[in-house]
Amino acid sequence: MRKVPDSVAEFLAGKRIAVAGVSRDSRQAANAILRKLRQSGYDSVPVNPHAAELEGVQCYPNLGTIPGQIDGLVVATHPDVASDLVRQCAKRGIRHVWFHRSFGTGSASDEAVREAKALGLQCLVGGCPLMYCEPVDTIHRCMRGWLQFRHRAP
Repeated sequence: MRKVPDSVAEFLAGKRIAVAGVSRDSRQAANAILRKLRQSGYDSVPVNPHAAELEGVQCYPNLGTIPGQIDGLVVATHPDVASDLVRQCAKRGIRHVWFHRSFGTGSASDEAVREAKALGLQCLVGGCPLMYCEPVDTIHRCMRGWLQFRHRAP
């Protein structure tokens, strides 16, 4: 098995991870990420301003409304909202943010990545926790290898 990059290990060391972009459509990437984190023992929290419950879990409209500590945020939204989520992270004291991206443009915008770094956040761009949370399925293991080869994942 390949060594998990330090940046990924640090992100996954947190126990409570919010996932922005969870949808009523359970086939969306954010939903799969939320489910995998929960199956892997994380207290993962969905964020969507248009739903009260998703995937059987209470959903929150923004990071500021989630009670308790949050160790990290996975952004699996349209890139237009990424900068706002970065600012919410900084305001809440969330130090780790992971912008989901597989083969398309993903959830990161250049502005959001610059802002995250300027605010001192630990920023991962590309891939997602499904490529690292054991057990990793064959599709995500192959995707991780390909995206790392193309320098599009940590």
